[in-house]
Amino acid sequence: MQSSCGTKQFAAVVLDLLRQQYPDAGPRLNFSNPYQALVATILSAQTTDEQVNRVTPALFAKYPDVKALAEADPADVEIIIRSVGLYKSKAAHLVATAQKILSDYQGKVPADFDSLLSLPGVGRKTANVVLFNAFGKPGLGVDTHVHRVANRIGLCKTKNPEGTEKYLKEVIPEEKWGEAHHLLIFHGRQCCRARKPECASCPLLSICKSHGDAG
Repeated sequence: MQSSCGTKQFAAVVLDLLRQQYPDAGPRLNFSNPYQALVATILSAQTTDEQVNRVTPALFAKYPDVKALAEADPADVEIIIRSVGLYKSKAAHLVATAQKILSDYQGKVPADFDSLLSLPGVGRKTANVVLFNAFGKPGLGVDTHVHRVANRIGLCKTKNPEGTEKYLKEVIPEEKWGEAHHLLIFHGRQCCRARKPECASCPLLSICKSHGDAG
């Protein structure tokens, strides 16, 4: 049983402070529809959003929709996305995902968590992110930044991203899940980094449970 420590009140204070610090927090991946959002999010695993944004224009130009990607040769997809981490497995997942969407969901990206989770290459983080970014539905994706920051500042005390996701969803109102995801990511990238966090300039300094021993 994973232990956890934050409260709803503490979570609300954290989000309010982060909201003031990062008023522009939001998606940094470029997409214009659910298909593009799904593809870009799959590509973003262990890769920066900037790297993904450099390859998606060519990818979407050649494969503008689910049907086109479903008919693609993974080797051809690899050529376009080879600058992205894990490009071989991602190319295979993208084509397989498009094929499953075409066969099981009438060519439309599903808008529910379990269906998204059934797609090749889609884990809990990706499913949550796509739900919020593409469909405006509640979703709280937990990547390494969110997991690290949430545990470091005392929002939770969990052993893995799934545990963090489940606990954060208990202490953060559903309508704020997506916002919380983006705020925690921004904070993890810009201030509360894995190594040498900038505690002196942190907006959460006065309430952080790890201040003094983070890093």
